[in-house]
Amino acid sequence: MIDRKDLGFRIATGTFAFVLVAVVCAIGVELVRQSLPSIRAFGFAFWWTRSWDPVASRFGALPFIWGTLYSSVLALLIATPIALGIAVFIAELCPPRLRQPLVFLTELLAAIPSIVYGLWGIFVLVPAVRSFESSCPDRLRQLPLFSGPPLGVGLLSAALILSVMVIPFTSSVSREVLRAVPPAQREAAYALGATRFEAIRAALFYARSGIVGAIMLGFGRALGETMAVTMVIGNSTRMSPSLFAPQYTMAAVIANEFTEATDAVYVAALVEIGLVLFIITLVVNSLSRLLIWSMTRGASPEGEPSAAPAESAA
Repeated sequence: MIDRKDLGFRIATGTFAFVLVAVVCAIGVELVRQSLPSIRAFGFAFWWTRSWDPVASRFGALPFIWGTLYSSVLALLIATPIALGIAVFIAELCPPRLRQPLVFLTELLAAIPSIVYGLWGIFVLVPAVRSFESSCPDRLRQLPLFSGPPLGVGLLSAALILSVMVIPFTSSVSREVLRAVPPAQREAAYALGATRFEAIRAALFYARSGIVGAIMLGFGRALGETMAVTMVIGNSTRMSPSLFAPQYTMAAVIANEFTEATDAVYVAALVEIGLVLFIITLVVNSLSRLLIWSMTRGASPEGEPSAAPAESAA
């Protein structure tokens, strides 16, 4: 027979979980409701239409989807190796005296407001990127990836500032995941004759699902970032594969134009961009959960991976 206190505790915690799910569903329903004029006017073509002309009431989200995904993926490619390196050094190699100061500094980066990152980007990062773009050889600038005038503001600046903002989240979570790896995993690797590098690799393999979760957490942070990206990305609706070209993101266009929108369809189009960002975020998180599930399918019934990671290090 279930104790009343235990039953009440289960009901209370279950209620909190249900409220969280209900809030997410309510956000989705409200976004759909507010964007109905745009959905009726443009349908699914809104997703792949390039035109964004408030004067002619022609709206399409493709330039903003492109800019958001392009800048976020590029930031993730830059930030992930650095974040994992920081996590491995602090968790595995750092001297005890330096560990706490480094942990404090990396977590302090996550507490800096995005507007401060944006100001730093304007006054420090953009001039540095402009100098780099101006110094690129002409042969390199003929490639589509590096074409365009050396403005400084553009996709490269946005990706760099996003990577700086993503690193604290990814490294902090990865560090805690590595610290949670049982010492027996490393000891088993050393017992099989593994080197320090191979023992760390075994620990990384054991913690792979948590590390993937940390990377996806950083990706979600990059997808929704607004002010810092708005200040350095250039805010141009022209789609381009160039790293030097100005781009636009979904969060940036909402922040820039929502107060200026007076027409009902214009407002609904901006809300629908928020709905598109909401859907993309849900899809990314769902795919990350599927990836983590596929990595942990071979786990033992107790929830721990088999001894294969330790054996593979030898």
